[in-house]
Order: sequence, then C-alpha cells, then structure tokens
Amino acid sequence: MEKLVINGGTPLRGTISVSGCKNAAVAILPATILAEKPCIIENIPDVSDVEIILGIMRELGATCEWLDDATVKIDASNISSYTATYETISRLRGSYYFIGALLGRFGKAEVSLPGGCNLGVRPIDQHLKGFQALGATVSDEYGIVKAYTENGLTGTSIYLDMVSVGATINLMLAACRASGITTIENCAREPHVVDLANFLNSMGANIKGAGTEVIKIKGVPFITGGINYSIIPDQIEAGTYMIAAAATMGDVTIQNIIPRHQESLTAKLEEMNVGIEETEDSIRVFHKGNLLSAKIKTLPYPGFPTDMQPQITTLLALANGDSTVTESVWDSRFQYVDELKRMGANIKVEGKIALISGGRRFKGAVVKCPDLRAGAALVIAALAAEGRSELLDIKYVDRGYDKIEEKLLALGADVHREKQVNEAIE
Repeated sequence: MEKLVINGGTPLRGTISVSGCKNAAVAILPATILAEKPCIIENIPDVSDVEIILGIMRELGATCEWLDDATVKIDASNISSYTATYETISRLRGSYYFIGALLGRFGKAEVSLPGGCNLGVRPIDQHLKGFQALGATVSDEYGIVKAYTENGLTGTSIYLDMVSVGATINLMLAACRASGITTIENCAREPHVVDLANFLNSMGANIKGAGTEVIKIKGVPFITGGINYSIIPDQIEAGTYMIAAAATMGDVTIQNIIPRHQESLTAKLEEMNVGIEETEDSIRVFHKGNLLSAKIKTLPYPGFPTDMQPQITTLLALANGDSTVTESVWDSRFQYVDELKRMGANIKVEGKIALISGGRRFKGAVVKCPDLRAGAALVIAALAAEGRSELLDIKYVDRGYDKIEEKLLALGADVHREKQVNEAIE
C-alpha cells in the first residue's frame, strides 16, 4: 500500500492533458461482450478500475490485449460463461454493468453484487425492475444477482423512479438485443451515457435519444463489433485539475477536454472570481484575486456533478465568506470533512448540507482518503496547504485518476509516493 506525500503552497502552472473518461470506460468495456468481432478501444485511462474490469473480462474468457498505454483490443467472441461471481467483481461498483451485457448476449446472467466506494445506500432496484420489465426473471440471493429469460428479452416501456446513471446504462446494454422497441423514461443524461450509446450504435445497435430524458432502443439480432472507438475525455478529472489550479492560485491550461461538459463547474468558478478562458478543446484556469463564497447543490447532469462536490467544498473552505453545499444525490458523501478539518477547514455538516466558513489557509497534515473523489479533494487541499501532507490510502485516488503524480509534477507540484506501513491517524 502507498501514500502520497505533498509539500504544498506552490501555485500550479503549466499545461496538462486529460485522460479518457473512467466512467465511460467501465461501461464500454463490458459492452464489448455483445460484439461478435474484436473491438479496439482508444483513450483508455490507466486506472485501477479499468484493470479490474479487464480482469473480469479475462475471467469470463475474453482476450484483452494492450496495444499501447491507452489502447486495448478486446475479443469477446469466445466468451461462453454468463457467470461472474468472482471475488474480483465485488471490488468495483461499475461491475454491475456485466448483468446487462451478459443478459443482452446470453439471455441470462449471474453476477456478484458490486462494491466500490462507500457512499451510503446505493441500491440497484431500478436496474432489476427494468430487467423484469424486459421479461427476465430476477432474484438476489446471497449477494448474487441472477437474471434469466426463457424466450429472450422483449422490448417494453420502462420508467425509472429516479434518475440513475447505472440503471440507464445497464438497461441500454440489455435492451439493444431485445426484440421490439424499448423506451426508457427519466433517463440519466451524463456524457458517458451518450458515449456508451454512440459506441453501441457504431457496433450496429439502434439507440436514439441518449443525452435526453427519453431513450428509445430498437432491438437488433446481432451486434457486429469490429470497430475502433475513442472514449471521451474525463469530465471529472478535468474539473479536479481546474479546482486545483484555483486552490493554489495558479495558472493551468487543461487540454483534451470538451468544455461544454464543464459548464456547471465553470459557471461556479467564475462566480467565485476564478479566471476562465476557453478554446474548442481546452480551458485555462488562473488566479484573478480573492476567492468568493458560493452556494452549491449537486444534481444529475447537466447540474453540478456529485463527483465534484468534495473538490468544490475544499475550494470553498479557502474562499472569503460563508458558503453552503447541498448533496442531493448520495448519502454519506461528507465523510472527508473530518479530514479537511485536520488541515484547518471550518466546516459543519448538518444532514446533507455542509456549512462552510471560509477564508482559512490549510496546514499540512496526515489524512486518510475515504473514497475516490474525497481523496481527490484531499490532494487539492494538500497542494494548497502550508507544509507537508501525507495522504494515506491513495489507492482510492488511483481508481479514477490516470498518472496523477506525473501530471502534478508537470505543473510544478512537490509530490511523491512512499510506502505506507500500518500508519494510523491519532
């Protein structure tokens, strides 16, 4: 196990490129199970979540070959098993996409319930309800989801009781080979939902409406595959470096991004008196003056993303005045606040609302990363802090950030890894 050591207080300056979208990759890679021919997927981020997904694919019988450090060739044509109940699969939340992919290909699936970051209760009832509507018999026993259909899946109308990225993606995977037309209402509209639909369509699926609240899928008998596809840039990685630039009073240009995916964050940063300049595929973030307070409420896309909530809270703790952050998507997303307090933040959590009294300078400390995005927030705090910080359990950050140490070094940060040996926080 490793920890990240950061000597903070240096403004970040320079240019970096964003990697491929982790959330798109963990959906698109299982989607290759539906393909009859090998697929080449480009712009894959080098993160541990991707390695776990590829490990599951190999255990199922697929051939996964890295062509370079961001391109993988997957041949899933020889997969014959519809069972993914390995210990590996329980380590990753996105592993539930194997249910939809296996159900779509074989008409049956047995998949262990997924793990991932502990952000409170995150049920998959909307997924299972949708599979049942498509004609599958579904059970959840002893931590294993079993879904079967005797005569194949049949298109139907599905209304999601709540906006769910996971359910939207899973039902798209299952329905693209169902007979007839499937209509899914109250869909998630995130960029990686659209990216998956584009990938499936490029392989021969017939999906319309991705990126809106209603998706219509006309089932096809075969998903051909045999394509090259490049994954979109990572919206959350880009946003994390944007906030890091603002927190350190730096000047950073972030390339290989889609600026419209950042609009909700960009608007808040400008409201907080952060300098922003956009081009077609980059955003420059620079220090203009004192940071101002703001009110944030997380919402499904195109609202402010929950995956950026810990990072923006960290920035607000440095801003002058009082701010509020309301978390409306996940429970238990404020687990990192106690760690920020170790560094000097003045934050009080009341239920799903964080009350932030800003204007304090962070001090270096030993802190523990409780989950992926919280870990990213603590990296930002350490970069802005006076003195040395040690971030324990950096494995969570490695789940979603490709080469974070190298990119920070390129921006002038003083950062390195050390072995973490049974360290505890007093």
